[in-house]
Amino acid sequence: MKKLSMALLLIMCVIVSACGGGSNAGNANTGTSEGTPAPSESSSNEPVQNEKLIVYTNANSDGRGEWLIEKAKGAGFDIEIVGAGGADLTNRLIAEKNNPIADVVYGLNNMLYENLKKEDALAKFVPSWAGDVEQGLNDPEGYYHGLVKQAILLGYNPNEFTADTAPKDWTDLYKNDAYKGKYEAPTLLGQNTPRLVVAGILTRFQDPNGDLGVSEEGWNEIQQLYDNGVSAVEGEDFYANLANGKTPLGALVSGTLQQKEEQYKVKAGIVSPEIGVPMVVEHAAIVNGTKKQATAERFVEWLGSSEVQGEFAAEFNAMPANTKAVEQANESVKELFTSLKPQEFDWAFIAENMDLWAEKIELEIMQ
Repeated sequence: MKKLSMALLLIMCVIVSACGGGSNAGNANTGTSEGTPAPSESSSNEPVQNEKLIVYTNANSDGRGEWLIEKAKGAGFDIEIVGAGGADLTNRLIAEKNNPIADVVYGLNNMLYENLKKEDALAKFVPSWAGDVEQGLNDPEGYYHGLVKQAILLGYNPNEFTADTAPKDWTDLYKNDAYKGKYEAPTLLGQNTPRLVVAGILTRFQDPNGDLGVSEEGWNEIQQLYDNGVSAVEGEDFYANLANGKTPLGALVSGTLQQKEEQYKVKAGIVSPEIGVPMVVEHAAIVNGTKKQATAERFVEWLGSSEVQGEFAAEFNAMPANTKAVEQANESVKELFTSLKPQEFDWAFIAENMDLWAEKIELEIMQ
């Protein structure tokens, strides 16, 4: 009996030892230490939670904002768009920089983004698609990246003018009596397009000794521009006035041409000045201080992708900055950009002075 008991005890020890070894092997495979539970499979497979984003933009008109909201919703993003003129949005972002409301801003041009960078209102973020953007369009420091190329055009009603009788440059509008009182002057200087029209004239008269870097001759030209034009009315669609003949001459943005032509049944003529046209790029950036950084990064990754920009280009007759999306752009916009010469701009000079130019024009010239 004593020998049998000893044998049973030995067998029990072997069994216990084997069980313990199996447990240790199991822990080694899960990569956890004693007392630390392994993450469950269900938690690793849970979908990413996207918080609601506040998105500032000056590029939400003519159905573009509604289109983006729906597309973003389909991709799992809940966004609220706050739209305003580019200059107004820039000032708002600077005013809010210590307590930001927006998470993402898109649509502004590099002139405005440079001001935001200077005010530390942007967060550095380089999306994966940045390398697909046409060379030279992104911010080299990584704060903003190109979405859409836009040309600021001088357009005319083809029922009022022909290619021969239309002006050949912006300066013709106020120097030729045939156009006086027939063009919309760029009076809404809280918006980006009027500012670029003004910049396109003032930069021709750059003078380090002049008032705000512009010669007296340049300011005289701007005075004539406003004296001989028709003031824009807040809320009125310029293309409607071009189509009905109220102001058959004025500024158009390349990205809205197709929609406007279809809406008003008038195909505007386009002027191609020898000096070139203001050519700008709309960019996307993340607002510095957002409490939703991860969601904002995912949204920007999605927004600037070749798939989304290609769809946007086809829908709104836009010219994408993303080279992989260009093939989806409409042939008409490809032809337009091929025919246009970009006007050379000193963007640093413009960014430094544009707010001061606008203030001088509003206080001294438009009065």
